[in-house]
Amino acid sequence: RMSLFERQAPELRVQRWIGEDGGISVAPLKLSDLGTGPKILFAFQHWCRGCHAHGFPTLQRLHGALSSKGVGFAVIQTVFEGAHENTFDKLRVNQLKYELPVPYGHDEPPTGATLPTFMEDYRTRGTPWFTVIDADGLIVFSDFNLDADLLVKELEQA
Repeated sequence: RMSLFERQAPELRVQRWIGEDGGISVAPLKLSDLGTGPKILFAFQHWCRGCHAHGFPTLQRLHGALSSKGVGFAVIQTVFEGAHENTFDKLRVNQLKYELPVPYGHDEPPTGATLPTFMEDYRTRGTPWFTVIDADGLIVFSDFNLDADLLVKELEQA
């Protein structure tokens, strides 16, 4: 198994979302909204070169191989720096650019906090960041670099 550690995935606290079609969602997304199977969460920042060079292409490969097999996807812009550049309107820009019809969240630190909620709750250390949650709700992978081919093989065998 790929798991580095396993712990229950916290519920998402990201407040602002756009839906798969780019429409602004009123209700914050819950993990259960992504289905009952495994879930892949991708954290990015619009100005992050690695997100565009490696992160989004990896996510496209995963989405293409796994979205029809019951794997849920969400993308979260974790704004821990550069709030002037990593803005809410950049969600739709990236959704269209990478042709990924999945929900996109915008996560800025709550008032008085240093880190966005996703970084705090999921202990991420920057972007691009991949978090994989199994069907039992356990975090089984959480890191910068994800081997897409290996994960596809693991989830297809599951």
